[in-house]
Amino acid sequence: MSKSKRPAGAAPQINIGISDKDRAAIAAGLSKLLADTYTLYLTTHNFHWNVTGPMFNTLHTMFMAQYTELWNAVDPVAERIRSLGHPAPGSYAAFGQLSSLSDAPTEPPKALEMVRILVEGHEAVARTARSLFPLVDKAGDEPSADLLTQRLTVHEQTAWMLRSLLEE
Repeated sequence: MSKSKRPAGAAPQINIGISDKDRAAIAAGLSKLLADTYTLYLTTHNFHWNVTGPMFNTLHTMFMAQYTELWNAVDPVAERIRSLGHPAPGSYAAFGQLSSLSDAPTEPPKALEMVRILVEGHEAVARTARSLFPLVDKAGDEPSADLLTQRLTVHEQTAWMLRSLLEE
């Protein structure tokens, strides 16, 4: 093991087998995933509060389960960004710039329009997660690949369940 000359108390350089360039690119991609996830969380929580109509109980309960899952997902994504040595975005301004999702409508839409918006949101987050695989595979970043696989499973399944509500 080589001895490095760094000031006493200074943190050692990150040396996890992923280049600085790849870590930065993966962190940037995960920041987009974090922004998409948080934006979808906020929209889903908004719809939970504001849903009305004959499907109220079903959707109110479903949206609560979905926003809770999304809320629990943001921390692992942010912590993976930190593990790669980069700061995680955490402001509405940053999320607005990074997210591929639109903000929730100002006026609450009808219940089935809420469902349609959430289908599109989950599909968009899935696309964001899927777009990172070539980079994480090339870098040999298995923890990020595992995180992406978990997120894809949730978003694709949730989109399917929501889409099923729109079928006649």
